[in-house]
Amino acid sequence: MLFTSVAFLIFLPCVVLLYYLLPARHRWLLLLPASYLFYGWWKVEFLVLILFSTLVDYLVSRSMYQARSMIKRRLLLGVSLLSNLGLLFLFKYVIMFTEKPDPMILNIYSVDHPIMGMIKYGIYYAIPVGISFYTFQTLSYTIDVYFQRIEPEKHFGRFALFVSFFPQLVAGPIERFSHLMPQLKADHRFNYENVRNAFRLMLYGFFIKMCVADNIAPLVDAVYTNPNTYTTLSNWIGTLGFGFQIYADFAGYSLIAQGASLLLGIQLMDNFRTPYLSTNITEFWSRWHISLSTWFRDYLYIPLGGNRVAYGRWVLNILVVFAVSGLWHGADWKFMVWGLIHGAMYLLQRMGKQTGWTRTMPLWLSGLLTFIGVQFAWIFFRIDGMEGVSDHLHNLLHAGTQSLQIPPYVWLIIGFFILSDWILYNTRVDRWIGSKPIWLRWITYAWMLWCIAAWSGVTNHPFIYFQF
Repeated sequence: MLFTSVAFLIFLPCVVLLYYLLPARHRWLLLLPASYLFYGWWKVEFLVLILFSTLVDYLVSRSMYQARSMIKRRLLLGVSLLSNLGLLFLFKYVIMFTEKPDPMILNIYSVDHPIMGMIKYGIYYAIPVGISFYTFQTLSYTIDVYFQRIEPEKHFGRFALFVSFFPQLVAGPIERFSHLMPQLKADHRFNYENVRNAFRLMLYGFFIKMCVADNIAPLVDAVYTNPNTYTTLSNWIGTLGFGFQIYADFAGYSLIAQGASLLLGIQLMDNFRTPYLSTNITEFWSRWHISLSTWFRDYLYIPLGGNRVAYGRWVLNILVVFAVSGLWHGADWKFMVWGLIHGAMYLLQRMGKQTGWTRTMPLWLSGLLTFIGVQFAWIFFRIDGMEGVSDHLHNLLHAGTQSLQIPPYVWLIIGFFILSDWILYNTRVDRWIGSKPIWLRWITYAWMLWCIAAWSGVTNHPFIYFQF
């Protein structure tokens, strides 16, 4: 179910209303089937995968916590890692190493073998939405139980809700058990302040998704589909446009998820904090997709030894983490290259800091170089296959004669988005609006509502991170 669909705008108020009518101890009986309905709206068959991951990690974590033998605990952790990462590999990465079957032949095969046909079709043509997100969420839980940072959840239904909580199920943020579960159990009372802040978060999220991202998307698609047709300037606009599209798209989703959750009294973590205003790549990754970057820090970088190892091993650790974070995004080597570019930028920054040549660099110049590097890396993220990278880079300097036709209101919307990003550098949209006089608050509401009503993108593009 898309956040921007009519179905969701009916679904959410119904869930919120019933939620506050039920006693706190029974609310999981509402939220769990609601979450499964939310996910199954897209493809009900893949609920089996969520249920499988939930059941395995529930049983493994309880057995692991009770086990006295370290060998047994390690074996149980291995079961969790193998089952979760195995599903992830099967449904997301196996296509990197095999040739796709003909869909017509596969459809014929599915008539006689419906179960295997569904699995094969899912593997090659329909990556389960959100599989990377809920897999990492359950993995963090199992690993935390293994290291005895948390106690395992005894109630299967509530644990299943932790895995599938609908606002953040398909595109995060990736929540930790210690942060989300106590809130799922708490007796939240209806709170007007929460509703008001939720409205602000969701309104701004809908604005940057439907007005910014969805209006930029066709311009980006046009340039990346036929780069030889457009002028050099148009190719540059399309290239930079994707950077703003993916930011507005994903940050918009995260804000809507935060708002929907806050309506239930549950606080999700911030996933974005104006990343394009970062002055270096370290700051960028502390502001971009925060739940993923902190996940890799805690569950990959630190277990590899972090910075407590020899310099050469540390460099390898950095490159491994960034390469894996790139591959997390998709089954294509271009994503690994994208991650390694960020890894190289991080190492260059650290080298500059150690040698001293960046200490005298003005912050604006450091920020500009960081922005340029990030936008350059997005080319590898967006391009269709590595073979198209050289052509796209060539067209940034030598291209055709056709110019992109960009309506004036799109420039106005983008300008408002850039201005708002600058304003929100050290705060969040709900807090900023809440601190302003009532006349300014309502002008801001009216402006965003007008933009959504009048200037939403003609095509409702799916959220980019649904494919991951």
